[in-house]
Amino acid sequence: MPDREDSRIVIDLRSDTVTRPSPAMRAAMAAAEVGDDGYAEDPTVRRLEERAASIAGKPAALLMPSGTMGNLCALLTHAARGAEALLEATSHIQRSELGGIAALAGLPAKPLPGVRGAIPLAAIEACFEAGEYGTLPRPGLLCLETTHNAAGGAVLPLDYMEGASAVAHAHGIPLHLDGARLFNAAAALGVAVERIARHADTLTFCLSKGLGAPVGSLLCGSEAFIAQARRNRRMLGGTMRQAGVIAAAGLVALQEGNVARLPEDHARARRLAEGLAAISPTLCDPGTVETNILFVDFAGSGTGAAEWAARLGEHGITCRASSATRMRLVTHLDVDDAGVEATLRAFATLWPRGAAQAA
Repeated sequence: MPDREDSRIVIDLRSDTVTRPSPAMRAAMAAAEVGDDGYAEDPTVRRLEERAASIAGKPAALLMPSGTMGNLCALLTHAARGAEALLEATSHIQRSELGGIAALAGLPAKPLPGVRGAIPLAAIEACFEAGEYGTLPRPGLLCLETTHNAAGGAVLPLDYMEGASAVAHAHGIPLHLDGARLFNAAAALGVAVERIARHADTLTFCLSKGLGAPVGSLLCGSEAFIAQARRNRRMLGGTMRQAGVIAAAGLVALQEGNVARLPEDHARARRLAEGLAAISPTLCDPGTVETNILFVDFAGSGTGAAEWAARLGEHGITCRASSATRMRLVTHLDVDDAGVEATLRAFATLWPRGAAQAA
């Protein structure tokens, strides 16, 4: 297993946000050249933003403390208050950002059911027809998410992205992409990040998930958009000072070798899903696993997901319930092959106990 500071935590599958900075990141942070980013004077932040913009194929980028703030800042910058934001119904912006879209951006959300995170193009088109009657909000922004967290790390196909962008632009509205795990999506598709990003006017991606940095996200877009987003970031309290110590870790996270290892996480998630399905087909469907996220269904065990999390914890597996009967497991750079096999052994040991209770 990889070295860990806390020996009590053997295998942590709650999220890829739990990764700890590598020795190379810590060294880069300690040696970082810094300045006051509130005055745009931190050279390490500038290098990170330039690197992020280049990777995404956008003219400019802005370092954000979190992906949630990056998405909120994008919403504030794109659309006037009262304009409607079109989102997939289970998207992170809709379900997991505490209503900031309404409370702070002043945008009514229109949740649209999707298939593995993809809103049918006809459903997007229909939103503009409904808005012609004068009493309904006019769509001002389309938001998509890839990989899609609630859809088990599903990846939006490139032809779908192209089609959604065409619909949005035909009606004069921008497309914002929540790409928190954008590099995972690119790895799954076997393409450069820019091939996905070109279909979005703006996008966010996180450094602190699969890429392993301790904190930070990037918001990418045009120079004019980023200039206004910088003002909105300040309004939200996101302006940082000597942020080069954060940016230095981000630069290490974006190095080629660190990005190139992401398929290892995907392979381990598939192995975990296949092993769980071998224990019981009701636990997991390996066919749904595209990246580093999988959902485990305990409905057939007669025991709730929270109790399963507690039992797995006794075996050194840290996880948490995502609903009464389901659990999300996420592989990442701190989970190796041995960790996957240890997790499967714990499930195999516990499964008869859970199934017996259901009888």
